Amino acid sequence: MHYAIIGTDKNNSLEARLKARPEHLKRLEILREEGRLLLAGPFPAIDSENPGPAGFTGSLIVAEFPDLESAKTWADQDPYALTGVYNNVTVTPFKKVLP
Repeated sequence: MHYAIIGTDKNNSLEARLKARPEHLKRLEILREEGRLLLAGPFPAIDSENPGPAGFTGSLIVAEFPDLESAKTWADQDPYALTGVYNNVTVTPFKKVLP
């Protein structure tokens, strides 16, 4: 089953986010290589694909996991969660309908 992992950034998290990004992307790449990643990306703080110093307000990852507990465990080990980029993380089942 797919699960949506929604991380909400702390205020002024851009510097910490950039520092943790390489490790964060490595974990996403593993999910992609395993065929489990549906989509992933950040929420720009402003209406721009490149928000510059405005940074981001959070991230969305939708990926396949055996169960909710596995998805939560994976999310808890994300570098953004471990280094304090995220203020909180929500993990919820996700049913893909389209496309």
